[in-house]
Amino acid sequence: MTKQKNAAKSPPTRSPGTTTNKKSELRSKLNIDWIEKHCRIPEGKDVGKTFKLREWQKVEIRKIYDNPAGTRRAIITFGRKNGKTALAACLLLLHLAGREAKANSQLNSSAQSKDQASILFKLAAKIIRLSPTLLPHITIRDTIKELHCPERGTLYKALAADASTNMGLSPVFLVHDELGQVKGPRSELYDALETAVGAHENPLSIIISTQAPTDADLLSVLIDDAKKGNDPRVVLSMYTAPMEDDPFEEATIRKANPALGDFLNLTEALAMAEDARRMPARQSEYENLILNRRVEISSPFVSRITWSLCNAPPKPINLPIEVYGGLDLAESRDLSAAVFIGKVGNVWQVHPTFWLPKDGLAEKARVDKVPYDIWHTEGHLLAAPGKTVDYEHVAVWLFAQFRIMNIRKIGFDDWNFRHLRPWLVKAGFTETQLEENFAPFGQGWKSMSPALRDLEVEIMNMRIAHGDHPVLAMCAGNAVVKVDADGQNRKLSKAKSSGRIDGMVALAMALGVTPMAEPAKKQYQMVVI
Repeated sequence: MTKQKNAAKSPPTRSPGTTTNKKSELRSKLNIDWIEKHCRIPEGKDVGKTFKLREWQKVEIRKIYDNPAGTRRAIITFGRKNGKTALAACLLLLHLAGREAKANSQLNSSAQSKDQASILFKLAAKIIRLSPTLLPHITIRDTIKELHCPERGTLYKALAADASTNMGLSPVFLVHDELGQVKGPRSELYDALETAVGAHENPLSIIISTQAPTDADLLSVLIDDAKKGNDPRVVLSMYTAPMEDDPFEEATIRKANPALGDFLNLTEALAMAEDARRMPARQSEYENLILNRRVEISSPFVSRITWSLCNAPPKPINLPIEVYGGLDLAESRDLSAAVFIGKVGNVWQVHPTFWLPKDGLAEKARVDKVPYDIWHTEGHLLAAPGKTVDYEHVAVWLFAQFRIMNIRKIGFDDWNFRHLRPWLVKAGFTETQLEENFAPFGQGWKSMSPALRDLEVEIMNMRIAHGDHPVLAMCAGNAVVKVDADGQNRKLSKAKSSGRIDGMVALAMALGVTPMAEPAKKQYQMVVI
């Protein structure tokens, strides 16, 4: 072993703070030089050759290691097939056996599945086996996905969320691989690892991933927080195609794919764009994975970009403005919604209200993977006292709304309304009010299809203002339509939707009970949004 070590020159052993004979060199420059000297290309036509980092990769390394505040977390997000894993593997080896290595330290990577976890490990192992300067100094343990550098005392292990994990870990360096796959705002593995690094003075987490589909997902929460710039130790790089750009143009694709025409084949990327153009059902997947847009990989009733164009803050709809509403009462422990709309300046001002039981709210958030507890704290969600959303609570709230708004009509699903009606009477509503101001609204083709056509037209023409209410936005992103056998009528389908859609059901009912023009004067057009 000694002869082997002497024959193969060992990687630099200087720690980040050690001076060199080139004192003016930045930390990132030394790290770039180390990668290009010791790492080998693991796959493809140039397999075995030394790495030649692209300028955009060097920019990311500079942002991480030359940050005057010191980097605690780096988030790099771009489309698929841009050499993400190879870059992560090089950074991992830099901290395992290179000049960033800290004696006797632990390193980990996290992924959502065993298969995903193995990808980074296998690529790093290939780089080591091809490198004459790394192979003699790093032990590869394939069966347990570990890399060990005895000279430094450093140990790397790949971890997966779907496997039992020893929470006694204390890593100083982390790579969170494809964190965008985490549904909801929390991940037990992510939380455990990020908490574990607290024992170290200068830990570093690297997140390299395509964007998550929704605002409520963990990666989106981290990105949105980083955009605010509250912590200078968090650096963010986003390669994404702006929502307003034509998704099929080459220039748009380039914005999300720094390796286009290099690691990422230009012809293949353009072919994927053309497939999405021909087959709209594939467009959301294309936009998320290739354009790195925050788009749900499904076919929602309304696209994220179209919904976002209506995010003007809603104006008040107090007296004397005529107000219409929709009421979707779920099971007692599920999300309930009331949406009121009133027209100001030819635009429907949308004011939603949502309820969940206060007891068990945090647990509900964990199970549904939706930040209900955070939304409650921020005032976007009401927590009804107790373990259920009692109809009495809703009835009292509705009676109060009638005193401050000119509510003309509220659409409701008759299924649960029969349980609400006695409480409305107890709250103070007269039988006349119940007959005049509450209108049963079926959830089938006959009632919902015209309401959805009207809602579609109003959204397309930006004649609604929803203020980007997060709970309603979640419902809009989840809402999927079901089409009848003739392909003529549509309704929202809770069974086909990926999450809660109660807010969109209530919004459709609110618009459905508004006074409409004569049918002969109305012309509907099927619009794909």
